[in-house]
Amino acid sequence: MFVSNLPPGMNPLTPEQSQLIEQLMTTLTPIQQAWISGYLAASANGATGAIPATAAAAAPAAAAAPLTVLYGSQTGNAKHVAQDLADNAKNRGLNVNLVDMADYKPKNLKDEKYIAIVVSTQGEGDPPETAEKFYEFITSKKAPKLDGTKIAVLGLGDSSYEFFCQAAIDVEERLVKLGATPVFDKALFDVDYDDHAPDWIDGAVDIFEPGLKADNEGAATNVVPMPGLVPGLATVPPTVSQYTKKNPFTAEVSLIQKITGRDSTKDVRHVEISLEGSDLTYQPGDSLGVYFRNDDTEINAVLTKLKLDGDTEISIGDENKPLREALATDLELTQSYPSFVEKYVAATTNKALAKIAEDKTSLRAYIEDRQIFDILHEHPRKIDAQTLVECLRKIQPRLYSIASSQEEVEDEVHTTVGVVAYEAYDRSHLGGCSGFLGRRVEDGDTVQIYIEQNDNFRLPVNPETPVIMVGPGTGIAPFRAFLQERDAIDAEGKNWLFFGNPHFTQDFLYQVELQDYLKSGLLTNLDVAFSRDQADKIYVQDRLKEKGEQVFAWLEEGAHFYVCGDGDRMAKDVHAALIDIVKTHGGKDLESAEEYISALKDAKRYQRDVY
Repeated sequence: MFVSNLPPGMNPLTPEQSQLIEQLMTTLTPIQQAWISGYLAASANGATGAIPATAAAAAPAAAAAPLTVLYGSQTGNAKHVAQDLADNAKNRGLNVNLVDMADYKPKNLKDEKYIAIVVSTQGEGDPPETAEKFYEFITSKKAPKLDGTKIAVLGLGDSSYEFFCQAAIDVEERLVKLGATPVFDKALFDVDYDDHAPDWIDGAVDIFEPGLKADNEGAATNVVPMPGLVPGLATVPPTVSQYTKKNPFTAEVSLIQKITGRDSTKDVRHVEISLEGSDLTYQPGDSLGVYFRNDDTEINAVLTKLKLDGDTEISIGDENKPLREALATDLELTQSYPSFVEKYVAATTNKALAKIAEDKTSLRAYIEDRQIFDILHEHPRKIDAQTLVECLRKIQPRLYSIASSQEEVEDEVHTTVGVVAYEAYDRSHLGGCSGFLGRRVEDGDTVQIYIEQNDNFRLPVNPETPVIMVGPGTGIAPFRAFLQERDAIDAEGKNWLFFGNPHFTQDFLYQVELQDYLKSGLLTNLDVAFSRDQADKIYVQDRLKEKGEQVFAWLEEGAHFYVCGDGDRMAKDVHAALIDIVKTHGGKDLESAEEYISALKDAKRYQRDVY
């Protein structure tokens, strides 16, 4: 029976603990429920963390060697590919241990025999946030010798960035230096990885399978601890939805509202979408995946420029459809990337564009603020419809931090969209998805969406734990969700928000809501930084340092520290400010301060959602 069904007065758990257990139980098979029962019984007898006695008794002395699938994911793509790889191996009867790099214990590396790694790359060739600890360990003097360890590495990236899949390249290179042997060719996939990953997975598991089966003959299948609740974090095992990235839900847009002023240099929209009729659920910290439609006006202009008939039937994968429809819903026409230019040059023998493409630095400078639309307008050439399609890559959904709590809004999901808009090359430009949501979609229209979990950006499970949130610009979105959640569950923990934008009168996002939270006491502190409202620019990192003594005191009390927003500058500046605060108010030198921050990360008390 569920704990919530116990007679009154007999349940020793808090309401929150009861809810967590009940939600967990609904996701478990009977076998998993029995495992949990044995695990808890063993724990109650002092064997915390031990395998249930019944399982241990049945196991032979020799343990089965697992295929450890490690993933480092920034947006969820690497996680999904790793899950597909693990499922493929499990379906062949192999023993598999699927682990997020953020949760992997580096000391276990020395005992691994078979490792498959799926890792994405962000920014200037950096590993994702979740992989930083693993990356630092394998590049440190503490890293063990890996002689005899067999590895296969798959990298995901975006070729529009200079250091394409660099994290995967670096990880394989380092593991090889430690003695590991690659048994399958490393794969580096672009954003269209869905077309190629299944074949690589099949090939990699083909290579691992014989050794795993030979090593595991007569050995016990490892009882791999089921991923559970991360201590101290509000992580509830999700209910698996039928709607996913591969099968999005068609949802109705309830409201689109501009929340920046008329004279603002920014156009930010608050978007509310109905989840009615779906089984989609989410938690504060998750993201909303949105598929979008390219601008029909721009598509018509390109068809005219290239002298193509939009009704011409083309092929994309296994589908046949009119060219106009493919350009609208299937193919990327806003974000530029080098491989498009290279393919277009090869197909059209365009000498001017070929000269630009000869030098990678020149090519990247050329495409930096040009959309695919621009390139086709500037360099129109005779090209047939199918060849144009084959030059383009598939459109990818965009992710937006969810700005609501289901405890508050129920069958809705909210997000905060900053519209990308600029003038260049005698044309107006809009971002692909932000222009779609912010300028073309209207109330009552439908959009295709899915939920992307982010278990590495979660409120603490203890509602009394204080939290510090740093979210300038649209980085405010998840913290609106955090505040709604803590308000709805009557959490008693203190809440401190740092928010910044250019101007108080034009750019104070969710101003009324935040001030109401401040009046009610839900927000203990609200510190703002409006950078252009005075001669000297002031940013959130400056406000942090101004309040450094109190910030450090909160950290010493056990506060969790969160950052959301721009990863190129803001997040780095906030990190530097945090180190400075620990040095100044903790009386530490630089090395000790960095160790302090590292310990916060290890305890999941310092979490970032940056882009």
